[in-house]
Amino acid sequence: MIINMSSIPKHVALIMDGNRRWAREKRLPDLEGHRKGEERIEPIVDTAIEMGITHLTFWAFSTENWKRSKTEVSFLMRLYRENLHKKVDSFHKKNVRVIVIGNLSMFPKDIYRLTQEWMEKTKNNTTITVNIALSYGGKDEIIRAINKWHKKLEITKEEFEKYLDTAGQPDPDLLIRTGGEKRLSGFLLWQLEYAELYFTDTYWPDFTPERFRKAIEEYQKRQRRFGK
Repeated sequence: MIINMSSIPKHVALIMDGNRRWAREKRLPDLEGHRKGEERIEPIVDTAIEMGITHLTFWAFSTENWKRSKTEVSFLMRLYRENLHKKVDSFHKKNVRVIVIGNLSMFPKDIYRLTQEWMEKTKNNTTITVNIALSYGGKDEIIRAINKWHKKLEITKEEFEKYLDTAGQPDPDLLIRTGGEKRLSGFLLWQLEYAELYFTDTYWPDFTPERFRKAIEEYQKRQRRFGK
């Protein structure tokens, strides 16, 4: 597999889909799929660092996911409290900046407090920026952005982008969605305007660094015209 290091995408967004289906195919509890999926994040971050990618965005929990069973939601909240806390410590040692995007007001107060601590702890790190989208929905983000600037008489595209969750970051060059679905599902609706889309049937728990590199290789074969 040959990667052209001169045309590496700056920002890669990932929809981590297929955790529950992975578990069911292996006759495991759904929750085990989430646990296995969480383990896949750091190896992808490490690979992105090696390749010189400057931004990654992982969609971990959507605004729609709140509708799932209380058992599953409670498990995911516990997973965030415990595992992501440990993961942020590991990221910090690697000089990774962690930003949690989404409607954090929907989370329990302790998780909201933890996310603020994570972002404050890593805010000066410079190797790579890792966005973790929690309680995130694309339309919800746009509505929240509108509410931030509603007092202004006039707005431009550049001004509006200052109020998005990803303010100050480059738009994704590439979106990777695992799990076989071929849609955005409301992820980064504004930011993905000109992103290349890569869909794979591989479930997220089986998405290895090698498969990530394959997606980057496919991205490099495409000619990006940006409407020209």
